[in-house]
Amino acid sequence: MSCKNNRNIYKAVPLLVLAAAFLAASLLPGSNAKPAVTASVDSSPVSSSASQKKDFIKYVEFNVPYIALKKAMDIDIQSHRESGSISWIDILAYLGVKYGGNFKLYKSADVDTFINQLKTKSVSEITSGMKYFSYFHEAYSAVLSGLLGKYRKDGKEEYGLIGFSPIAKTFPYSGCDDFGVKRTYGYTRPHLGHDMMATTGTPVIAVESGFVEALGWNQYGGWRIGIRSFDRKRYYYYAHLRQNRPYAAGLAAGKTVHAGDVIGYVGRTGYSSKENVNNIKTSHLHFGLQLIFDESQKECNNEIWINAYPLTQLLRQNQSEVVRNNETKEYTRAGNIEIELPDEPSQ
Repeated sequence: MSCKNNRNIYKAVPLLVLAAAFLAASLLPGSNAKPAVTASVDSSPVSSSASQKKDFIKYVEFNVPYIALKKAMDIDIQSHRESGSISWIDILAYLGVKYGGNFKLYKSADVDTFINQLKTKSVSEITSGMKYFSYFHEAYSAVLSGLLGKYRKDGKEEYGLIGFSPIAKTFPYSGCDDFGVKRTYGYTRPHLGHDMMATTGTPVIAVESGFVEALGWNQYGGWRIGIRSFDRKRYYYYAHLRQNRPYAAGLAAGKTVHAGDVIGYVGRTGYSSKENVNNIKTSHLHFGLQLIFDESQKECNNEIWINAYPLTQLLRQNQSEVVRNNETKEYTRAGNIEIELPDEPSQ
């Protein structure tokens, strides 16, 4: 759970070189990109020799900081509320190309420059000479597509954040950028998620609508939940849930959940091959986000886990309000917001 600067060896190569290399690899049918670090998440991937020959993205490093996400999101929301169509993904993909993926170079003025160009040019015209714009656009779309959109509140149509913080409203938590720090249980590996420190029993919230793809015990994550977005691009992983009563009542594999629903409770289970054991020293939610461009990536040596810390900073603006049933001691969401969803694909 430490946030010390020891993400060391995993990010030693300049990102532009990595992005170019992996993009090139993804465009060659049958080519083998450098393996990403393996994570222990149970699921049932669909894999075949045919799927391995498809062209799809094989590597993404998402290091867009909160300040860039916030500014791009605010512009997107304001534009849509004024009947415009500026997309935060277009903005961030433009910046991704400009910086070679290295957002340490981020300047707010670069966003302003892009927006000013949109007054006289289209996105395609502005980015026509940017070789890797399509790569960054697809990669960032995979990360962000489920977080902004239309919804109805009190009968009125709105546009804004439709993704929710993983921690319920009014419940305190803390955290820091701990993606990539060293973990040693079982074997030495980088931490492929974000730890949100909260007291045991804190309600855990579905960030995005989707269906429950994994539920049960994992020796690393303890009691955990895996939720797949309806477009199947994102797999949200919630781990170290509460001992004995980890899940919201009625939650089951295959069940549809909606953004803002209570799905479980913070705990400290895990680091044990035996079920229902509290071997984590400090209670917290491990929140992870895996990107999936092809089903062969779901559980393999090329899984793509991204740094979700800046997303949790952004989503703190939209925390789900919950109420407690004193008889059952269960929490459920208070009220309901109708979110415009895509057609649900078959599972």
